[in-house]
Amino acid sequence: MPIPDLSSLAPILNDISLEAPWALIERFGVLAREHPDDVRRAGFEIVGRLAALGVPVTMEEPELFLSLPRSASVSTRDKSVSARALAMSRSLPAGLNAPLIFAPAPDDTKAPWNPGGDLDVAGKFVLTHGFGARGVVRHFERQGAAGVIAISPGRLRHGENCSSVWGSPDLLSLATRPGIQAVSVSHADGLALIDRARAGEYVSLFTELEEGWFPSPIPLVRIAGTEEPGPFVLLHGHYDAWGVGVGDNATGSAALLEIARVLWTQRDRLKRSVWIAWWPGQATGGNAGSAWFADRYAVDLYERCIAQVNCTSPGCRSASSYERVPMMAETEDWAREVIRAVTGKEATGERPPRAGDYSFNNIGISSFFMTLSTIPAEERAGRSYYPVGGGGGNIAWHTEADTLEIADRGILLTDMKVYLAAVAGVANAAIAPFDFVRAMDEFADVLQRYQGAATGLVSFEPSLAEVSALRHRLERFAQHIAAIRNRPVSDPAVRRANAALRRVARLLVPVSFTAGPAFFHDPAEPIAPLPDLAPALAAPRMPLHHRGFLRTHLVRGQNRLVAALRDASAVIRGAMA
Repeated sequence: MPIPDLSSLAPILNDISLEAPWALIERFGVLAREHPDDVRRAGFEIVGRLAALGVPVTMEEPELFLSLPRSASVSTRDKSVSARALAMSRSLPAGLNAPLIFAPAPDDTKAPWNPGGDLDVAGKFVLTHGFGARGVVRHFERQGAAGVIAISPGRLRHGENCSSVWGSPDLLSLATRPGIQAVSVSHADGLALIDRARAGEYVSLFTELEEGWFPSPIPLVRIAGTEEPGPFVLLHGHYDAWGVGVGDNATGSAALLEIARVLWTQRDRLKRSVWIAWWPGQATGGNAGSAWFADRYAVDLYERCIAQVNCTSPGCRSASSYERVPMMAETEDWAREVIRAVTGKEATGERPPRAGDYSFNNIGISSFFMTLSTIPAEERAGRSYYPVGGGGGNIAWHTEADTLEIADRGILLTDMKVYLAAVAGVANAAIAPFDFVRAMDEFADVLQRYQGAATGLVSFEPSLAEVSALRHRLERFAQHIAAIRNRPVSDPAVRRANAALRRVARLLVPVSFTAGPAFFHDPAEPIAPLPDLAPALAAPRMPLHHRGFLRTHLVRGQNRLVAALRDASAVIRGAMA
């Protein structure tokens, strides 16, 4: 798929300034945005600054279900250890007494937690390394644990939401909310507690949280395109935080502010529309703001959204490389080219994780970016930094140390240009610069890997055949696009091609990234590629009497995939008619 020329964006990129965004970063650097009252204050701060810049803005104010950690501690027989309650865990201020058991991870500070093993955790507080996020608490609760104590990798305790529910719960996800206590402790305190666990001691765990439905502002800027205003690119990021959260995500909020200013000022250069949104409820609500928006604007997003672009932690200290930038396969060529054109650096991509306000996968929207620049891997290793989920790789992420010194003016300026070029470039491209041939190559690789595990149980040849057929048709479609890409946006063939790309995304993104139904939200847990077929990897170690159940599941999953591939092929065929 040809990549559009980015040189035409120079007048837009040259308008970028640090004045307005840095002023917002300085304000947020002294404004904690964890409690709903403070988040509300910050939301109106964004609206006021947009208005002062002359940018029209509307304010949505949904009620979101939030969990607000207040206090927590772990008491042994002779001392009390300060702890941090994890959002969405059970509030039990009176405390609970239970034996302590240690569930080791493969590496005490860096490796992800491994749920394997035969430990009997029923009725016990499980002590384990990590951030205590998402599936960890859910797994141990299923095993009958009384609670989870997560040992932070470093000196500071990281704020975290331990629920696997994405956004405000519905009737389906409500039952999966955590029902046990969960806290984090510092690394030093955790090591001391390991000794207590090995001695078979009992501890008392005290947790206090407030939860309920809270009004939560969502500032929204909609800038209409001059030639085809219906389709739009969605640029977004959260503005709430753990504490003041400068690197996650005051810098992102500031970048959105400046990009909104520039695009409004340069709106006569914008061919299609851009929507820019700031989310509350990401930290204490598990992406509740973006999930609400996906629900509220579901049909608009389904029919008209070209792409969604998440902006988390740009412009952070020492973040001079572009390693493992999240991008869906079909967007990778475009995303990497934008980074190369703006920064002169090569980027490496990774499959977007189930994180970062990616609340739009079940709608089926092509997506790129989340975190962007990061500290180079060698430099992080030299500093003995452990992996974190944002802040450019700075381990101040989700702690009280995520303050003003985490932001970097020069890096912020560069990252803002990357986001602006990426969004304006997609909005202005005659035909969206997304190549689903890349997605088909990813599908084929995944299917071959799954087939290797499921040999003798089920054949994925029907899926592989449809992938090959669609890939061939997409290659012909790329030739068709090359022939019409210089036509005006209003040309019927151009509009058909763009509509086809959106429709193909609606079919292929869900089968690649989701296991749940359209317009709902999959759990906030890691999800494998082509998740309906991922259980095939368990075939070699599955008991014989369960293999029939697995076969049934894989047959149904393959039916879903084959139907989506055939429908996508029909869409492409129709666009070239």
